[in-house]
Amino acid sequence: MRDPRSPLPIQLLSDSLINQIAAGEVIERPASVVKELVENALDAGARRIEVELERGGCGLIRVSDDGAGIDASDLRLALARHATSKIASQNDLENVATLGFRGEALPSIGSVSRLSLASRTAQAAHAWVVDTRDGEVSVPAPAAHGAGTRVEVRDLFFNVPARRKFLRAENTEYQHIVRMLERMALSRFDVAFALTHNGRNVWSLGAAQSNAQRLERVARICGDEFAAHVIELRHETESLRLEGWLALPTFSRSQADLQFAYVNGRFVRDKLIVGAARLAYRDVLFHGRFCAYVLYLHMDPSQVDVNAHPQKLEVRFRDSRRVHDFVFRTLEKVLADTRPAADSAGSAPADWLTGASNFAAAAPTQAHFALPEAAHRASADAYRSYLSAPTAQVQDEPPAQGSVNGSAPHGASAPLGYAIAQLHGVYILAQAADGMVLVDMHAAHERIMYEGMKKLLAGETSQQQLLMPEVLNVTPAQADMAEEHSQEFLALGFGVTRLGPDQLALRAVPTLLAGRDPAGILRDVLSDLLESGHSRRVEESINHLLATMACHAAVRAQRSLSLPEMNALLREMEGTERADQCNHGRPTWVRLSMGELDRLFLRGR
Repeated sequence: MRDPRSPLPIQLLSDSLINQIAAGEVIERPASVVKELVENALDAGARRIEVELERGGCGLIRVSDDGAGIDASDLRLALARHATSKIASQNDLENVATLGFRGEALPSIGSVSRLSLASRTAQAAHAWVVDTRDGEVSVPAPAAHGAGTRVEVRDLFFNVPARRKFLRAENTEYQHIVRMLERMALSRFDVAFALTHNGRNVWSLGAAQSNAQRLERVARICGDEFAAHVIELRHETESLRLEGWLALPTFSRSQADLQFAYVNGRFVRDKLIVGAARLAYRDVLFHGRFCAYVLYLHMDPSQVDVNAHPQKLEVRFRDSRRVHDFVFRTLEKVLADTRPAADSAGSAPADWLTGASNFAAAAPTQAHFALPEAAHRASADAYRSYLSAPTAQVQDEPPAQGSVNGSAPHGASAPLGYAIAQLHGVYILAQAADGMVLVDMHAAHERIMYEGMKKLLAGETSQQQLLMPEVLNVTPAQADMAEEHSQEFLALGFGVTRLGPDQLALRAVPTLLAGRDPAGILRDVLSDLLESGHSRRVEESINHLLATMACHAAVRAQRSLSLPEMNALLREMEGTERADQCNHGRPTWVRLSMGELDRLFLRGR
């Protein structure tokens, strides 16, 4: 073995070794090969892509498409490092609209496998094929193939035993390929996909043109239950557009396995988008659960850097704060409209009736609290006024449309029906037009109180001056950030001035956070600003306090309610945002239709 203390002289590496090093970054496993080849097919304008596998992709990967094809004179060049038809200048790189652009996938794959590339353009009389063996590319030879391209990759990592031994079982590698192809199929509904494994046709997806066909493909990949519990969304500004499907909070997951995000058609694992979605769901998702979505973000390619990750799975936004706010506000608005509706089955999990609910049985821990003392507390006084306000009263009979004090929304019937009884001091039993409704009165009232408090707070930043400023030792970068964003901190209720290169003086704090470690919250905000350019720590802290207040102020179990009080609660639910869930994400109501009741009692059989 060579002594590491006696290094070799500096020398240029061979092309074969360079390609194998590059393959170590780009080609991790068979799924990486399939991803690169399918992306090339999509960039070539393919409308049908067929993937054939043997032994989980370890023995054979064959990807065929009907795209533009490669001219015979370019076939060998296609297997050369950094040779590409997709970019030609720095400006092209900064405005990349294709999935691939580096020109390193094919040579990297060819350096660690036995690769064959056959292609034919629409103008060519026949196809041509080249092969790679031990880093050498053969002379193009005539071949039989229709218009488009076929790439065969055999014996992956045959010449790199150290990489091959790290491959998992064939079925595991196969499942990675399936998941990757599903992500690709969700990115391009206009393209047909087919998958074959060991000679068996696994699935075939036709091109999806209509909304119904697109949702059908989503159901094939994400499951029928997901497709049955989604909200389709589309929102755009002058420079950003977000569309896709957002799962209702009732369809939550134990893991983040149904979160698909695409930027300009490229699947990404982006912390900014994941964080924006998690923030949008924060008030409606049960503790420890994960939201589900298929989202497509479209923007000017010059405003996003896709050359930030070897496998192009991560991106960098030029204006990350604007993108984060756009995604968050869009999803928050969509979720805010989740409230009782006549055509909804309720907010309990879809399988609640069978006893197979995915929700944890234990109720979340509820913390005790105290309102912060302050000389001027307009907000706190407003909350007390809200908490002490008498419950709206309605008549026992169904109210007239358009009336106030708990009536149904104008022009709409009462989706939750009208109360007929209270069960064990916990649930409200109501008769609806098509069956019965059960409401968890504490969970429902908790949401009503919480949303009411947030509206009272909207636009108000009550501030408490500190008798003695608190000196904070921070990093110079954090001090610079505090100085740069001083007006934004002031709008949030913080009075912050700079004392020196690494010291800040905290002179005032938001009234509601006076007793909740405002200095720690300020430090967290500065850290967020340095890392991502935005922060919602203050808003989250205030909302957490309001949620706790609402939980303690809401009507408690075992409290007897009159029919007018129960009906008032139902009408409030129908007009309250996010009323399908309480502040902790628990469902607030469920509906049993007459058909479901009949099935329970075997009527009509």
